[in-house]
Amino acid sequence: METTTAAIGIKKDNRKAVVEMLKQLLADEYVMYTKYRNAHWNVEGIDFHSKHVFFEEEYGKLENTIDEVAERIRMLGFYSPGSMQQFIELSELKENGPDTNDSASFMKVLLEDHETVIKFIRENIGDNAEAHNDEGTADFITGIMQMHEQMAWMLRSSLKTFK
Repeated sequence: METTTAAIGIKKDNRKAVVEMLKQLLADEYVMYTKYRNAHWNVEGIDFHSKHVFFEEEYGKLENTIDEVAERIRMLGFYSPGSMQQFIELSELKENGPDTNDSASFMKVLLEDHETVIKFIRENIGDNAEAHNDEGTADFITGIMQMHEQMAWMLRSSLKTFK
């Protein structure tokens, strides 16, 4: 749903297409944020303290990103989704968790989510800039992709010790 006409040099149809992509990204970010919270609250094992702190730091990054994506949707003249039902319907991520509460199990699930989001963003960067004339959103999501690449690298590197 459009809020106002945003006179920013991007046609309404293009803004709408970009917003549809951003809505899925927002939902994916929120689902992943919730999964990090779950890991933070429920992780167990010899590395409990370090991973409890790690998961908290990581969900903090996602919390900021969630706000930025929602505000980007508003900047483009549309309303942001904001309910759990909307997020579940829009997200490509599963609401799954690991079978056990050890850090490696949580990290494997979260790594898969980061990789899914990275691929989704990479597939949409070009369309935002070229097809929809929105270089601003292309640049914006490139930064988000880089954050997810770093978060995935941290998980991947941590999981190597568990092999």
